[in-house]
Amino acid sequence: MKIAVLSGKGGTGKTFVSTNLTRVINNSTYLDCDVEEPNGYLFLKGPVLETSPVALPIPIIDHQLCDGCKKCVDFCQFNALAYTGKRVLVFEKICHSCGGCEIICPQNAIKEVPREIGKIEKRSYEDTTLYTGMLNTGEESGTAIIGELLKKVSEEDSVVIDCPPGSSCVVMDSIRDADYCLLVAEPSIFGSHNLRMVHELVSLFEKPLGVVLNKTLGDRNPSEDYCQEMGLDILLRIPWSDELGNYNAEGIIAAEQKDEYKNMFTGLLHRIHEEVSV
Repeated sequence: MKIAVLSGKGGTGKTFVSTNLTRVINNSTYLDCDVEEPNGYLFLKGPVLETSPVALPIPIIDHQLCDGCKKCVDFCQFNALAYTGKRVLVFEKICHSCGGCEIICPQNAIKEVPREIGKIEKRSYEDTTLYTGMLNTGEESGTAIIGELLKKVSEEDSVVIDCPPGSSCVVMDSIRDADYCLLVAEPSIFGSHNLRMVHELVSLFEKPLGVVLNKTLGDRNPSEDYCQEMGLDILLRIPWSDELGNYNAEGIIAAEQKDEYKNMFTGLLHRIHEEVSV
């Protein structure tokens, strides 16, 4: 089963929930798809076993063959090509690597070459395999890296996907193969707004979902009100705790420290299995 863990913003405890949930699953796989700022490896502190680069094909122009017809420029819907009157320029950072310019060029003046945009690191921690996607600084999109991350697992694997925060294209890429989506929210007005955002996204994909309310103080809060309004199942309420805050700050898996926390996340896993089997 593949469980995707989402939040509408950073700092809600998405990685805290993801890593602890991972550790109560036997022989689990953890995919860190938060490629702009991955930090799951700070909790799952295994050694790097291998590193594989991720590259995209980018066009290069043979100016000896190019006759300035501009067919490639007119074809590109992303404005990644421009004609200056003397030569065609390529803007690599906005190229979507569709390959259309190479196909349409009548002079065969365009070829594609790989350009590295990031990497994937594989680690091992106890019986957990960790794959971390890392986008190079300055790159526009980590979609290709997430695509490569998802290829690392099979249908039979028990997988936790730590998604990027928000509701952008990379989040959609992260949840496309998920069997269940777990939404993590904070007990605030801002938190309920961001919960609504990811709830609407997951609903578009028609994925089964549940909510974890993190940092709760015991009273009703806007995020809980939203869940009741929309009929969303609250699978777990994690109380505000200095102890949990310290574990989180130090990159410690709470479920490995106390039975109280292990039981909390084991119970969450059982609730997810119950929701999926209905």
